[in-house]
Amino acid sequence: MKLHANACLSVKGRELLVDRVLSEGWSVMEAAKAAGITERTTYKWLGRHAREGLAGLLDRSSAPLRVANRTDERRVQAIVALRRLRLTGAEIAEVLGMAHSTVSGILTRIGMGKLGRLGMEPAQRYERARPGELIHIDVKKLGRIGSGAGHRVSGNRGPGQRSRGAGWEFVHVCIDDATRLSYVEVLPDERATTAVGFLRRAVAHFHGYGINVERLITDNGSAYRSAVHAIGCRTLGIRHLRTRPYRPQTNGKAERFIRTMLDGWAYGAIYRNSKERTAALAGWLDFYNHRRPHGALSHKPPAARLHELNNLLGSYS
Repeated sequence: MKLHANACLSVKGRELLVDRVLSEGWSVMEAAKAAGITERTTYKWLGRHAREGLAGLLDRSSAPLRVANRTDERRVQAIVALRRLRLTGAEIAEVLGMAHSTVSGILTRIGMGKLGRLGMEPAQRYERARPGELIHIDVKKLGRIGSGAGHRVSGNRGPGQRSRGAGWEFVHVCIDDATRLSYVEVLPDERATTAVGFLRRAVAHFHGYGINVERLITDNGSAYRSAVHAIGCRTLGIRHLRTRPYRPQTNGKAERFIRTMLDGWAYGAIYRNSKERTAALAGWLDFYNHRRPHGALSHKPPAARLHELNNLLGSYS
């Protein structure tokens, strides 16, 4: 426990105080004066030592043992039940006729202050064992940079700040499930032929790292449901999987990579135009793959994870 800032005695000082009175024969008045405390305080520590020994000289919490107006335990359980139904603190307070501050305090005390995944089905997390066993592909649409910086830099969302007719760019991303090694291109559209071309180049990129792509997972976009894309996957010898409807978390590794990419590259600097932003992509992607610590990989970059898995799988081959 943290010692009070104005305390005259530490635990060792209290032990010395007791020892002077009980072992060295000091009077209570002499021991109190030497320690800079009152005789009443000295008697307090002597009494605690007599009842509890050295443990009695430790600091104690100043919190009361009983709180007269503490919320009834049955009411707390009702709050827990409503919280698991994903009601907000304000909604729970309204249902139970309680003060919002009281409900918020109880939720924080019992560790349910944030909704998170309370009341939802458990997250099904997975990670493939081999590089190339599964890759994730997704597309992020970015507005082209026209004349000057946008609202993220200027802070002005007024109609005069938007570049009329600038159009969009489509960032196609591909990430390996086991290693998080990634490949990205900025392309003019997200049509089926463009998606197949990107897939071919992504497969060739991973092949350069010694990775043989076996499966691919995408969302249910029109490009990925097309016959052109199906033929492309068949030609490359890749099994194509698609996410369940309304379950974007199935492709969560690509979704999370896109968030990291936007923060680190797309919105991580001020660019004069889209061409300058695209030119900066290669440098950031090299940093991500080879130097950036990844939280899901024990804070190692994807390239280091690839090296580890190759050594591990090679030792069992």
